[in-house]
Amino acid sequence: MDTLAHVSALRDRVGALRQSDTGRAAGLGVAMIVSNVLALGFTVVFARVLGASGYGDLAVLLSSFIIMMVPGSALQIAAAREISHDIAEGDPNAGAGVRRWLQRLVVATLVVALLAIPLRSLIAALINIDEDWAAAAIPVTAMLWVILSVLRGALQGFQQYKTVALSIVGEATSRIVFALILVGVGLDVTGAFLGSACSLVAIALILMGPLSRQLEGVNPDVARDLRLRQLLAGAWVPVMGLTLLLALQELHVIIVKHLATHHDEAGSYAVAAVAGKAIMWIAIGLGLYLLPEASRRAKRGEDARPILLRTLGLIGALAVPAVLIYSVAGEPLLRIVFGEDLTQASNALPFLGIAMSLLACSYLSVQYLLAMGRANFLAVLAAGIAVEVPALLIIGDDLTAIAIALLGIQAVCSATIFTLAMRQRQPSGVVFSGLSADEPAPEDEVVPEPALGHVGSR
Repeated sequence: MDTLAHVSALRDRVGALRQSDTGRAAGLGVAMIVSNVLALGFTVVFARVLGASGYGDLAVLLSSFIIMMVPGSALQIAAAREISHDIAEGDPNAGAGVRRWLQRLVVATLVVALLAIPLRSLIAALINIDEDWAAAAIPVTAMLWVILSVLRGALQGFQQYKTVALSIVGEATSRIVFALILVGVGLDVTGAFLGSACSLVAIALILMGPLSRQLEGVNPDVARDLRLRQLLAGAWVPVMGLTLLLALQELHVIIVKHLATHHDEAGSYAVAAVAGKAIMWIAIGLGLYLLPEASRRAKRGEDARPILLRTLGLIGALAVPAVLIYSVAGEPLLRIVFGEDLTQASNALPFLGIAMSLLACSYLSVQYLLAMGRANFLAVLAAGIAVEVPALLIIGDDLTAIAIALLGIQAVCSATIFTLAMRQRQPSGVVFSGLSADEPAPEDEVVPEPALGHVGSR
């Protein structure tokens, strides 16, 4: 009987944990981890299916898409907070404006498609690929991401966290399935990229079901005419910060596509960049803890800098063995994981590993500064991009030299932003994303935030 009682008590505790804020946030976190693993699987599969040349084109398409995903992820947070706030106030028409947002986004997506199709050759030329229709799909796919993000944000506001978590895993899984089908029928690189668009459409259509049930009985005529740009208005600093960080993470892949004398070199560099930025996935997870915890400690008058130092220490502890592996066994690692024709950037891999580790440190320092209500890091990130683009163009097609230059730029940016963070002990009171850095959300408005870092996991 005692054993049965213990089992029953354990079951009750697990059930209570699942229903708690911690359990709900953990569920989204686990979904993000699974999604990142599937994203890595996508890279491994299509590096082998498409070969070095084909994967080089696909990597440029994905890098361009990643940079354009930031506004959608920000809207997910904003929509979740807006609906959560209305529910907390007892508004019977919470979420009434969602249908209007979605209708406008669908129209905007059609407009973007009508503009992108005639401009497809220009877009393809800008990123140096031959697949014009895949190039046209980049902005359209970004708009589809915005639609899906608003759907997820609305469901988060209605506390449908399990549904959102399943949609994250479902999107990553269906993306691989759709891409394999499209490649299988002969669409090659274009098909592999369109797999993302198909998965976004499929998951969005599925999420319309639970959202429609949540909106039953809601009167859209009484909804505030809150425009999407108003939702983003308070989040411009995080949006700009993440966009610049992702540009530092992805632009070098696009530049190498222009500089490489052989398509195989661009593909090899792209898979080395994927291996190097694995540390960023860990930084994103740490950032989800760092930002709210630093904000809370500063609110209580405590020095929040030690938590930043501890998270940076974790990045360092994980980065050192990874870089050692890249240095000693970079070539066999790339050969075993991605294939024999994708090892030409093995000498650049250790330097890319260090560069991405430094970028991870910049990311965490930015999260800390956001918690403090600061925006001074934006100038540093913008300067980093302004230096990176011409510097890499001057270097030319030497992949190792490009990685070393990237390392130097990331080192300067990371050191500068870290210095800014260490000088900041107390929040400024500036409001970002609808919340003041020194005023946490009311207890009944707790919403596990979507991982903005999801945009970098592809």
